[in-house]
Amino acid sequence: MITQGGSLAVAAVPAVLGAVGFTGAGIAASSVAAKMMSAAAVANGGGVAAGSLVATLQSVGAAGLSTSSNILLGSVGSVFGALLGGAKRAPPSPPPGGSRAEGEQPGENVPQVEPPKPPLRPEKHEK
Repeated sequence: MITQGGSLAVAAVPAVLGAVGFTGAGIAASSVAAKMMSAAAVANGGGVAAGSLVATLQSVGAAGLSTSSNILLGSVGSVFGALLGGAKRAPPSPPPGGSRAEGEQPGENVPQVEPPKPPLRPEKHEK
């Protein structure tokens, strides 16, 4: 699961960016990426600033991630894979009331407590 998490993270980035509209041919029309670019251009007076989120995502969508970015993303994905894989393999919790020996039925070998007895009062004898 550890290496699968890293591989999944590295493979998912280009697929997700392409689905959102950051493609190798540019930003796809009527996509989420186009709406992001439009909002960035309006906020910056007509152009998209270099180094902005939209510019960075378009760069990754067009050229892919660098080797160092792939290594970093794979490492982070591996950590998440290990955490998620470890959470699924937690040992089962014991049954309520403690553990029972094999074949032991509920209620067996359990000391029974008698209800409290009323206090003894001396009997009054009428004479």
